[in-house]
Amino acid sequence: MIIPSFLQPGAKVSLVATSGAVKELAALEKGVEIWRSRGYQVEFSENWANRLGYLAGSDEQRRQALAQTWQDADCQAILCARGGYGSARLLENWTWAKTNPKWLIGFSDVTGILWSLAKQGICSVHGPVLTTLAQESPQSIDRLFSLLEGRPLAPLIGQGWGGGKVRGRLLPANLTVATHLLGTSVQPTLEGVILALEDVTEAPYRIDRMLTQWRMLGIFSQIKAIALGRFSRCLAAPGSDSQTVEEVLKERLGDLGIAVIAELPFGHDGDNAALPVGTMVELDGDRGILEFFYP
Repeated sequence: MIIPSFLQPGAKVSLVATSGAVKELAALEKGVEIWRSRGYQVEFSENWANRLGYLAGSDEQRRQALAQTWQDADCQAILCARGGYGSARLLENWTWAKTNPKWLIGFSDVTGILWSLAKQGICSVHGPVLTTLAQESPQSIDRLFSLLEGRPLAPLIGQGWGGGKVRGRLLPANLTVATHLLGTSVQPTLEGVILALEDVTEAPYRIDRMLTQWRMLGIFSQIKAIALGRFSRCLAAPGSDSQTVEEVLKERLGDLGIAVIAELPFGHDGDNAALPVGTMVELDGDRGILEFFYP
């Protein structure tokens, strides 16, 4: 995997709206201010304020903004403005230039871009977008900048479901977005990886349906382990006779015979611990610890 050059304060970074239209202007400004307070020069792509329905401008506008920023030799990192929907629409017939790789930071809908980079052997960051950055704790913000500036990352601790200790390359994703990428040209190899999954506002039966699809495709027989983050607001309709999302996760993943950790601190609606995409980690399913061999 190609690890982009580590950042240093004073570097130029660029905001790009790759997915949904930016509506949370106050939150965006707070996120930009955090980067500037760390000494970085934040520039805005041309499309950042564009709107076309639920998208941040047309596919061509968003694709052009992403391409121009990626090819800008002075830009050291791409800060995704928000998630929502739309990143996958940019990736049809898309090619990443490897001559000037740089960090790209985002999560949720940005999963499509993170996976596309991983398929090309380029590391990125599954972490807060600009409109969620100010909601993070100081420790979570420090972790993001530690990752980008090349400092060691502290382990994450969750609830171990057993399965022992394994090592592999970490591949984080939003479950819903990743499910829709399976079998496409964007999907990286899943052989031997450690999946890190999170989601938001999906009813338990929908989580069940997606995990069942992964099972029927045979993907869980390829991977080494699973790290589960937060599945926030994944609630059944009031009054319905439904399993909880926790019960669904346990039932669909607990019998795979691989190491699993749940309740790790990443995802929506809480600290979203920055995760390096494509680097080696060690997952201890008995002790519930995810360790990072980084940088």
